[in-house]
Amino acid sequence: MLRVLHITAIAGSLLASTLAIQAQDCEGAATVGSGGSAAAGDTSASTLGTGAACNAGRQTNSTVGSAGSAASADGKAMSKTHTNGNSNKLQSHTKAQAMDHGTFSKSRTKTKVTGDGLESRTRTMSHVPGEKPVKNSTTVDQAVPQQ
Repeated sequence: MLRVLHITAIAGSLLASTLAIQAQDCEGAATVGSGGSAAAGDTSASTLGTGAACNAGRQTNSTVGSAGSAASADGKAMSKTHTNGNSNKLQSHTKAQAMDHGTFSKSRTKTKVTGDGLESRTRTMSHVPGEKPVKNSTTVDQAVPQQ
């Protein structure tokens, strides 16, 4: 029987920052997102990240967030999310991994919004002892249109 050991909530992280203006007031807007899952044996790990930016004249508003979860039938699982920002960059990182007697699954997503654009990158990996690891990487870049 598979039991979930740790799940990170999406709601608080995805609403780390809210857009203070109406969408129709944007001169240029962009969104970005990526996510992925890995599974091996009785383990699984998933992460996702999203970001959005709106250029409203002299002001750029943005939001970013990510979340993850991991599960293991008879081992250890963890996930953690960190979101922070300053006047130059807003970013969110999530890591999730599950381990069960040498078998493991892990996923990591980093999403950031800067003055130059948005980027979201997800990397996943799963491994069963004696077999070749399965790896995947997804990167999505998007520029915020300047009008």
